[in-house]
Amino acid sequence: MEVLVLVIHIAVALGIVGLVLLQHGKGADVGAAFGSGVSGSLFGASGSANFLSRATAILAVVFFVTSFGLTYFSARKTETSSVMTTQPVPAKSVPQNVPAPSSAPAQTVPAKDGSKAGEIPK
Repeated sequence: MEVLVLVIHIAVALGIVGLVLLQHGKGADVGAAFGSGVSGSLFGASGSANFLSRATAILAVVFFVTSFGLTYFSARKTETSSVMTTQPVPAKSVPQNVPAPSSAPAQTVPAKDGSKAGEIPK
């Protein structure tokens, strides 16, 4: 069922893109007054705009319904298909040849100019 809704969703999205590209802008109505040939089309001068805008609105409603359906299916899924959950976690390994840190205090090495290591020179 989810695959069917997804296929419908993609088809409707492509249909909306096609219908929006077929529609003409607001300034294109002026061209019909000067005989650009739009008035002699299949739907007439304003008939195509009404048909295309209504078809776009219907496809937009179907797009939103399929979006909600896909959201519903996604929320109802209980199984996870994440890569992080399928891979085993490696155990931490401690290298064997590294010596343990000593608890002896660090020695202060005097700098070349005679000051101590932590001092800021003046």
